[in-house]
Amino acid sequence: MPHPAHATDVTHRLVPAPAGRIHLVEQGTGPLVLLVHGFPECWYSWRHQLPALAAAGYRAVAVDVRGYGRSSRPDALDAYRMLELVADNVAVVDALGERSAVIVGHDWGATIAATTALLHPDVFHAVGLLSVPYTPPGGPKPSEAFARMGGPEEFYVSYFQRPGRAEAEIEPDVRGWLAGFYAALSADTMPGPGAPDPHFVTHGGTLRDRFPAGHLPSWLAESDLDVYAGEFERTGMTGALNRYRNMDRDWADLADHNGAPLTQPALFLGGALDASTTWLADAIKAYPTTLPGLRSSNLLDGCGHWIQQERPQETNRLLTDWLAALPEVA
Repeated sequence: MPHPAHATDVTHRLVPAPAGRIHLVEQGTGPLVLLVHGFPECWYSWRHQLPALAAAGYRAVAVDVRGYGRSSRPDALDAYRMLELVADNVAVVDALGERSAVIVGHDWGATIAATTALLHPDVFHAVGLLSVPYTPPGGPKPSEAFARMGGPEEFYVSYFQRPGRAEAEIEPDVRGWLAGFYAALSADTMPGPGAPDPHFVTHGGTLRDRFPAGHLPSWLAESDLDVYAGEFERTGMTGALNRYRNMDRDWADLADHNGAPLTQPALFLGGALDASTTWLADAIKAYPTTLPGLRSSNLLDGCGHWIQQERPQETNRLLTDWLAALPEVA
């Protein structure tokens, strides 16, 4: 049986979008399920979901987000604002000849998916969020909030803000950096309780200083790492990092939607050992108000951040069960 990422019935295509082009990978026929990856990944993070969704009767489409992989990488920093990424998703649905879709995202992709569904409920009739909970637009200005998080250290989101700074750390050894970053947030390789937190940087230090070394997570084969490293060695990291550099711009762009609930039928899956779910526990508690259409919510014990790769079978089962229970769309 072929590896799912290289199955013979997977189709790669480039479609027109406001970015210029979006690269996507497609498998199966049926209702459209659009899969949106996070940082620092690409369409390949959904390699286990594409065949499972296709087998369950869906047209599964995993995109390379603008700035990643074979999708366009505009030069302008503000080309990576949330409103632009939302427009890309709408354009993908249209380019595929569809009128509606379910959108599912992981990590930054979860926030992109949630915002896309919030702004275009006419197109996106259900939304699945993996690892990063829904928080309505609004609240304090992101740069100010993140600056307060580190105390004497610097939170990684703040560290990523200045163009070129994180690139200088990552790009001399993309493969090694990615291996360490994936390991730092994986259940079986993350630093233990009491170890220095890899989400923070010491004054004058780098993120990599706190990454585990020497062991890949069990979900990440050398060949998988080759795929990710090959993409970022070719493209560089700036397109991916520019997402972080637009958070204040997004905060202003979405001000008219401050506090808005996401009302479509929703799914949330998180890892119990993932900082994204523990730090944002209050966001999960607020779901009756902020995500009133929530139909399936699961925290997977012993799971870290890379949920659909760490626990593919469980993720596939929960995802397909949720999809099967969604109302038909005319």
